[in-house]
Amino acid sequence: MAADGYRWIPDQHGAWAMLAVPFLVGTFLAPRPGPEHVLLLVGWLLGYAAVFHAQQWLRLRARGLRSAGRHGRPAAVLGGAAAAAGLPLVALNPWLLLAGTAAAPFVAVNTRYAVRGRERALVNGLVAVVPACGMLLVAARLGGADPGAVWRPALACLLYFAGTVPYVKTMIRERRSPAYRRGSIAYHAPALAAASALSPWLALPFTACLVRAIALPGRGLKPPVVGAVELALSAALLTTLLTAF
Repeated sequence: MAADGYRWIPDQHGAWAMLAVPFLVGTFLAPRPGPEHVLLLVGWLLGYAAVFHAQQWLRLRARGLRSAGRHGRPAAVLGGAAAAAGLPLVALNPWLLLAGTAAAPFVAVNTRYAVRGRERALVNGLVAVVPACGMLLVAARLGGADPGAVWRPALACLLYFAGTVPYVKTMIRERRSPAYRRGSIAYHAPALAAASALSPWLALPFTACLVRAIALPGRGLKPPVVGAVELALSAALLTTLLTAF
């Protein structure tokens, strides 16, 4: 594993902020963040990596490609590690099974897109955002919060990360598409209004999101620069949510 350990880590770099920010918000807005959250985070990240490799195995196997084999071992090992982290939590908190059941349809849709080789489809990206942002409610509940008390930051995360899906496409894969650029701007404008209604403080990061959706496409920025901008905005969202709520 050491020689090719990098292959075990999914190369979907934009996913990591989407996995981390809602989790951290839910954890630190909860009345009692604690050691159980460490187990939840480990299981969450390992589970994501295991599902990624399982989907890639299915995609390549469906095409009869021998390269599918390189994803089998990571899927099995990471899946087992995720289960080892998650089972003690489920034993102490059986309601986590309900949370997993709620996420299952979204994972199924993502798997279907992966098998068809359409992981980059707009709908697939939007579907993936839902369970990732739902983790905010799970982490908050694990820390003793009523999920109904944290629906506004969860919705803010959903609004933000849903907007990253079309925006990033305007910067990379659909950078020559005026329709995608118009669609991205058309999303970010009402998202700013909706987020501001949740909390006036959210106008700050969401205004920045709208500005970057208008100003940055077409400037030929390299993917690392695009990623750095998104990382900064994700950090701004995290800070704002923890401050505002």
